Amino acid sequence: MTTPSPASSVSPRSSGTVAFVGGHVVPVSAPPIPGGTVVVTDGVITAVGGSDVVVPEGARRVDATGSWVLPGFVEAHGHLGVHEDGEGWSGNDTNEMTDANGARFRALDGIDIEELGFRDALRGGVTTAVVKPGSGNPIGGRTVALKTWGGRTVDEQIVSDAVSVKSALGENPKRVYGDRKQTPATRLGVAAVLREAFVAADNYRTKRAAAAEEGKPFDRNLTHETLAAVLDGELAWDQHCHRHDDIATAIRLSEEFGYRLVVNHGTEAHKIADVLAEKEIPVIFGPMLTSRSKVELRDRAIRNLALVAAAGVRVAITTDHPVVPIEQLVLQAQLAVRDGLPAATALEALTTNPAAILGLDDRVGALEAGRDGDVVLWSGDPLELASRVRQVFIGGREVLRPGAVGDGDPAAPEVVERWERFERTSWSPQRGEDRS
Repeated sequence: MTTPSPASSVSPRSSGTVAFVGGHVVPVSAPPIPGGTVVVTDGVITAVGGSDVVVPEGARRVDATGSWVLPGFVEAHGHLGVHEDGEGWSGNDTNEMTDANGARFRALDGIDIEELGFRDALRGGVTTAVVKPGSGNPIGGRTVALKTWGGRTVDEQIVSDAVSVKSALGENPKRVYGDRKQTPATRLGVAAVLREAFVAADNYRTKRAAAAEEGKPFDRNLTHETLAAVLDGELAWDQHCHRHDDIATAIRLSEEFGYRLVVNHGTEAHKIADVLAEKEIPVIFGPMLTSRSKVELRDRAIRNLALVAAAGVRVAITTDHPVVPIEQLVLQAQLAVRDGLPAATALEALTTNPAAILGLDDRVGALEAGRDGDVVLWSGDPLELASRVRQVFIGGREVLRPGAVGDGDPAAPEVVERWERFERTSWSPQRGEDRS
């Protein structure tokens, strides 16, 4: 399990207590509780149970009668904030492809938390997203796990900046560098770039340790340091790979160097699902709502997820936002259930599984005492197409609230804007805000 960064300690959480009472509580990590209660104090869940749970005096009560109460969903692989939806070239900072080894690059440095996708995430019940750089170069850079709303800066939304490093096999890097007549222009070349990078990082570790033992100064190298953290088990290796042969290469490389592999996409993972299960390698599957836009997607099918899960592989689901809009994360789970994925596994693939796969399960992914108070109220079972998000709380703070009522029907829920949460009336004093 990775250790949350110090920055995570400043994530804005509510002070005080909020209690969700009377709803159909689905902790995911435990059986559902009809007429249940969830208590969140100072941003952390302190109690989950039935009507016998004592609500502390003075707590804000949220009447969840008629609602399903679930943990916020976790998007395990996306480009939220680094590839801004609707912004085109100006808002796309996903791929720094000027270097085949971009281990020193960090997604965190390119995230715009005002991107529209963050609001869409709330409307889809997504409260945590792991943002990943790259897929065009063999090593894209460091990922970061964020809450999807609430900070004055992106740093205040960090869950952990010690999650993983993104890497790509297959068509993407082969095409990008092959078009430039540079290495890597083949799958052989991509694998060679990865091997050379890890050998260099291992040599760096040896020299660093020797310098420390002798008390000598040592020149830091950010690229080597990041990959050394992978070799030391501090960061997972998020491997973009679709085809079964690329997945086999990912396994081969991970066993050569001993790092913790997470298969990302895995649209042909069903072909070697027994191997993945035997080696306990998880798969972040998707996106599902795409065309077969390149050769390596030729055998892409939603039903493949059910086949992978049936083999005993731990699975999560991804939209790869903005490839598929992030609010459609739950829609992909619904379609997977229709194509054979057990409903319980589908819920786990949105919550407990991505949290566990990426070392975030001490904070998010379930309604359990000690985890963050990220609570979503649904109109019904989220795996039913007609169900909608009614309210969202992150760290015990309401971030998506019921809309105004008109003609007897509630309007769509509305985002609690950031300025409201920091006791402002807007971002602009020119709109009448007190300048004092």
